[in-house]
Amino acid sequence: MSQSVEQFFEELWNDYIQLAPSAAKVHQVLGKGRPIINDHVAFRTYNIAPVRLATLAQHFEAMGYQACGNYVFEAKKLVAKHYEHTDPNLPKIFISELLVEEFSPELQQIVRSCVSQIDPAAVERPDFMYSGVHWQLSSTDYEKLLAESEYAAWLAAFGFRANHFTVNVNELPDFESLEAVNETLKQAGFRLNSAGGEIKGSAAVYLEQSSTMADQVTVRFSDVEKVIPGCFYEFAKRYEIRPNELYTGFVAASADKIFESTNVHSTESSAKPE
Repeated sequence: MSQSVEQFFEELWNDYIQLAPSAAKVHQVLGKGRPIINDHVAFRTYNIAPVRLATLAQHFEAMGYQACGNYVFEAKKLVAKHYEHTDPNLPKIFISELLVEEFSPELQQIVRSCVSQIDPAAVERPDFMYSGVHWQLSSTDYEKLLAESEYAAWLAAFGFRANHFTVNVNELPDFESLEAVNETLKQAGFRLNSAGGEIKGSAAVYLEQSSTMADQVTVRFSDVEKVIPGCFYEFAKRYEIRPNELYTGFVAASADKIFESTNVHSTESSAKPE
């Protein structure tokens, strides 16, 4: 089964907005009916076969993407890579993976149990990257994961799909700065991720990023339903690394804080826009 790049991103977006319903309002507020250009799309995984980062990346490499940068997040026990397409209008891809062996035996057992339920043949399908959850998970095990790793818990609850899309602020005709974007979003009722400040990064590192806090969504676990943080929307403004050439990489210190947009402890009191 083959799929065009355009089809892939359309299906990916349709899945994403189920877990980030306020994304449509972001488009209204910032785009005012005009198309929004996405800077990058991020995915999460575990470093266990058959869903290791390198395996999932093959889907993007088959669509013409090439590996560009490597990143390490020591505190969160993650590594990541980003990929770029020869067509600069296509979003960059950012894939991170949890270093499962660096956690407690209990977390490892829960995660390995989840991954063992995945049909390896499913991973090879182009639609795997928006296929969601392939396992049964109890709310008790979700809470155990949450106690150790917000990332591990989010992935166990939501599976394989876009964790977030990212508005390319450089391509927004009505906004000169990320501060102006943030102010407009707050006036529209959005709650922004304030970990490390509302704006992560600076012109000095050629990249500024901000994000909404994840929408609250209902997840059906094997025993009960819970309302937990789903997906969020990010905003990125890039600066010239040399004349007429924008920086295309990522800043680990900033991305580290962006991950926290799905944190349960940060979002429980958030109010979703009307």
